[in-house]
Amino acid sequence: MARKKSKHPTALELEILKILWVKAPRTVREVRETMLASGRELAHTSLITTLNVMFDKGFVKRTTAKESRGYAFSPKVSRADVSQGMVGDLVERVFEGSASALLLSLLENEQLDDADHAELRRAINRYRRGEQT
Repeated sequence: MARKKSKHPTALELEILKILWVKAPRTVREVRETMLASGRELAHTSLITTLNVMFDKGFVKRTTAKESRGYAFSPKVSRADVSQGMVGDLVERVFEGSASALLLSLLENEQLDDADHAELRRAINRYRRGEQT
């Protein structure tokens, strides 16, 4: 049975989106150079294929690059929309729809320091007061 297509970006697509959220539009070469600088090697053709798949999925838009024959890519989805969708999926799949179970898991996470715990408490208090984060 074929696997259902995810509406969320793959790990590689998310890595590319993070690059584009910092600065866009970017050419394939610019994206690849940024990836190489962070230690991620990916063939130029593989990156082109991935960006075209992302275009087809609606994650990026492309325009004709001014300095080259190729395309320049920009994100079509915001970081907030992607993170909200992925967290919602995590709550459904891992925590059986319980956002409080996710929050408790975060609070019990040994990797969080006191500053992280304090920020979570402030966010909860803002939410209770009806303030947006």
